[in-house]
Amino acid sequence: MLFLLRLVILLDVKDFILTQDSSVSPSCQKGFFPCGNLTKCLPRAFHCDGVNDCGNGADEENCGDNSGWASIFDTIHGNPNNMDLSQECYLQQYPQCCACKETELECINVNLKSVPLVSSNVTLLSLKKNKIHILPDEVFTQYTEVKKIFLQYNCIKYISRKAFIGLHKLQMLYLSHNCITSLRPGVFKDLHELSWLILDDNPITRISQQLFTGLNSLFFLSMINNHLEALPKEMCKHMPHLNWVDLEGNQIKSLMNSTFLACDELTVLFLPRNQIDFVPDKTFSSLKNLGELDLSNNMIMDLPHHIFKDLKHLQKLNLSYNPLSYLDENHFKSLKYLQSLYFKNFRYCSYAPHVRICIPLTDGISSFEDLLANNILRIFVWVIAFITCFGNLFVICMRTFIRAENKTHAMSIKILCCADCLMGVYLFFVGFFDIKYRGQYQKYALLWMESLQCRLMGFLAMLSTEVSVLLLTYLTLEKYVVIVFPFSNIRPGKHQTLIILVCIWIAGFLIAIIPFWSEEFFGNFYGKNGVCFPLYDQTEDFRSKGYSLGIFLGVNLLAFLIIVFSYISMFCSIQKTALQTSDMRIPIRRDVALANRFFFIVFSDAICWIPVFVIKTLSLFQVEIPDTITSWIVIFFLPINSALNPILYTLTTSFFKDKLKQLLHKHRRRSIFKSEKKSLSTSIVWTDDSSSLKLGMLNKIILGDSVTKPTYL
Repeated sequence: MLFLLRLVILLDVKDFILTQDSSVSPSCQKGFFPCGNLTKCLPRAFHCDGVNDCGNGADEENCGDNSGWASIFDTIHGNPNNMDLSQECYLQQYPQCCACKETELECINVNLKSVPLVSSNVTLLSLKKNKIHILPDEVFTQYTEVKKIFLQYNCIKYISRKAFIGLHKLQMLYLSHNCITSLRPGVFKDLHELSWLILDDNPITRISQQLFTGLNSLFFLSMINNHLEALPKEMCKHMPHLNWVDLEGNQIKSLMNSTFLACDELTVLFLPRNQIDFVPDKTFSSLKNLGELDLSNNMIMDLPHHIFKDLKHLQKLNLSYNPLSYLDENHFKSLKYLQSLYFKNFRYCSYAPHVRICIPLTDGISSFEDLLANNILRIFVWVIAFITCFGNLFVICMRTFIRAENKTHAMSIKILCCADCLMGVYLFFVGFFDIKYRGQYQKYALLWMESLQCRLMGFLAMLSTEVSVLLLTYLTLEKYVVIVFPFSNIRPGKHQTLIILVCIWIAGFLIAIIPFWSEEFFGNFYGKNGVCFPLYDQTEDFRSKGYSLGIFLGVNLLAFLIIVFSYISMFCSIQKTALQTSDMRIPIRRDVALANRFFFIVFSDAICWIPVFVIKTLSLFQVEIPDTITSWIVIFFLPINSALNPILYTLTTSFFKDKLKQLLHKHRRRSIFKSEKKSLSTSIVWTDDSSSLKLGMLNKIILGDSVTKPTYL
């Protein structure tokens, strides 16, 4: 009978954690999952979307994570706190303060200080929430029929090695929420039929292999929130039928190859919230039947390539909240039946495209289906790309066509527009590849992020960003010299300006190209997300992270501070100079207008760059940043800076507006002249005296001078 009960428990539990091997067919292409009848494969996005796409409901199954042992216990065994007291009590002796139902006794929160005297035919003994601090020798010996004992919340400090002697029929033992610091080897040696052993929330620091001697039938072992620092060798040696182990919330620092050697029947292993930083490559090699493995919230930075190769039946793997620095497709290639996979970073989901469910579902930029997950971002990328390219190209053409008094400044503006135009080209490429991979991005995510195209796009965006920042700094310093030192001769000439601009481009090029020089050192610097821009990544190692911080919090932040300081100095200098020299007021006013325009440029740059500085500073202190914030910064804030520059630098300047008015006015005059010339040819008789006068007026009209419109009869 006991064997049948244990078999029922085993089958019921496996219904929660495993499905038939045929439920996942390797024949489905990557990024798709099979319906229950194995004749139809659907994209992974159709799983748990509220629509019965399979027809048999298979795509809407297993939408939640119901693998907790507490829910299984309540389902299989019922709740011992809800006893039906209407039934007759068959115990002849028990404390009056306790509740009895047939042969089950419940003494909860009745201030018991020791195990009470009860009739020997008791089968369930619940002594929770009392003041029992010690379990002496043979304290349960006379209760040979007891099958379940509940001793939670008693602050038990000491358990004698002979405390459970004689309990040959005991199936469940709850010792959770007590003050047990150690358990002596052999304390459970008589519990040959014990199936469930719960030791949660105790300050137990060490366990030995001999502790579990006698537990030949143990099915479920839970030691959640203890103080374990290590696990013994071959911990399952005396528990051949152990199926479920939960060691969450301990202080385990490392695992050994021999730790789980004898755990042949283990199907669930929970090790989250520990301090594991090293996992040998053969740690799980003997766990042939393991269906679920949880290693989340540890300190694992690296995993051997073939650590999961023997887990042929693994269906759920949780690696979230680990500082993993490196993973690749080889880690998951052998896991043909893996259904659920959990990471801290969405990027790693691309290494297991055959998995049905991978969490997180997005990194704020990309999703399983699309390179750009957000529809608003998908529209913005095209709008901003068009505005950026059109605006900058228009300014380059107009600056080339319109002659400026300060040719060196005009040349600097055109070079800045060239740099900003590269950002528009980058956005066009992002939009193009988003369309290319629409609906099937996960199939190509890994290839895309490791491709040369992605790296070149990242290089293009970084080049545009850094050249734009350095040019803006140079233009600010140039204007600073003009206003603060108006009588100095340190203003750069045409050749000096050209050399400075070339040096800025070389500096920007070097900043963007350096990550290509050593992949060992920088890794895939530009391929950490779908848009190939290295703004923020929780998994980047200290070398690439240090370089990224050096650029964004070093070069760019320094440039921003220089610009702010320069404009403060300019405004202070302008106020003093304007009051002291009347003959300098006109050129100074012109410079003030230009300085005000630069102030708005700097203000727009501050709006765009301050979020970047904040994100990089938070990442320096390991602060979690919502994924959607980084996506908006990469797609919207940084590019919009490039889109605004041509407007602020050229299109709204008084010089440009005056020149544009002159061109329009000249074009209108030429149109009028042509029409009047045609009428003159048919109605005017030329004379020698009038010819010279009209020819002079014609020259004035052609030259664009302001003259009164002549009246011809």
